[in-house]
Amino acid sequence: MNLSKYLLLTIFIAFVSCKKTVETTNDKVENNIEFADGLEIHNYDGFTVMKVTKPWPNATKTFTYVCSNSKEIVPDSLAKYTFIQTPIQNLVATSTTHISSIVALNESTKLKGFPNLDYISSPVVRTLIKEGKVMELSDQENLNFEKTVDLQPQLIVGLSIDNETSKFNQFEKAGIPVVYNADWVETSPLGKAEWVKFFGVLFDKQKEANEYFQKIVLEYNEAKELVSKINETPTVLSGSIFQDIWYAPQGESWMADFIKDAKGNYIWKDTKGAGSLSLSLEAVLEKGIDADFWIGPGQFTSYQEILAGNKHYNQFKAFQNKKIYSYSLKKGETGGIIFYEDAPNRPDLVLKDLIFILHPEVLPNYQPTFILPIQ
Repeated sequence: MNLSKYLLLTIFIAFVSCKKTVETTNDKVENNIEFADGLEIHNYDGFTVMKVTKPWPNATKTFTYVCSNSKEIVPDSLAKYTFIQTPIQNLVATSTTHISSIVALNESTKLKGFPNLDYISSPVVRTLIKEGKVMELSDQENLNFEKTVDLQPQLIVGLSIDNETSKFNQFEKAGIPVVYNADWVETSPLGKAEWVKFFGVLFDKQKEANEYFQKIVLEYNEAKELVSKINETPTVLSGSIFQDIWYAPQGESWMADFIKDAKGNYIWKDTKGAGSLSLSLEAVLEKGIDADFWIGPGQFTSYQEILAGNKHYNQFKAFQNKKIYSYSLKKGETGGIIFYEDAPNRPDLVLKDLIFILHPEVLPNYQPTFILPIQ
């Protein structure tokens, strides 16, 4: 899932009587995207052009959205793109990472529906669910068409894992625009978190989103600096076996970046790609049997469960020394894993968790947020 930067979109706009033909690039104020590879935001006088350049891995298609509080302001040359009237008054989200950004911008009351409410862990949104203000829209992991249309949301924030977008086309035909969010495609910790700016555009809160993100960048870089002069880099194993295949993050993945920035030596750091490795147990034993730490052992929550999953797990040094840490331990009240919801939006806390695990002397009084020791 290597991603490459697209050239910034250059738009020439005009305003002459009813026909808009005069260039107004001098009125444009850029919302600089620093880390995200798949998002562009261009601000103009009275409207914003937002472009999703990598809606899914290896995508060749892009999506452009024109956002403004008045369609009358938008130049004729942009009429072919999806228009979104902002600030959004209500919406349907489709990923728990969307929930985290919505909550961060204090716009939880705008959320009206979600597929499978049990996945949501945010306390403020769980309260809204109990009050009947957020509706269950699940239909076998997809959005139920009838329930969603009956809800009449202003828009749906969708995601697609490939170019199959037909499941959302029916909503657009019913008059409900779909805006694709691709935070999950990003491979860098800060790249994922920067997608809070996507919601900043939708809620007309770009200033708040920028300030929120800059605080995260500051916290992340300060944490990274804490271990910058440490020479010791403990070795790290990750992943687990599913149906006889050991799946582990590739060397250019989100988690591999975290381990590197926390001054850990990820055993598969030299592999190419940002997805998952498919390995045999024998290959992992050969390379990782003496790894100092094992971080992210799938859904296992105890050493007993790990051993029940495969008796060979106890050959690893990290198992024997009780140095296994999981992001599956902290769950919301209905069983949703908090890491999946909030970690992409708070990479600074993930990094601090890993620093505390690998170099506890650096953060002696720190209380982990997401990643905890297996018991």
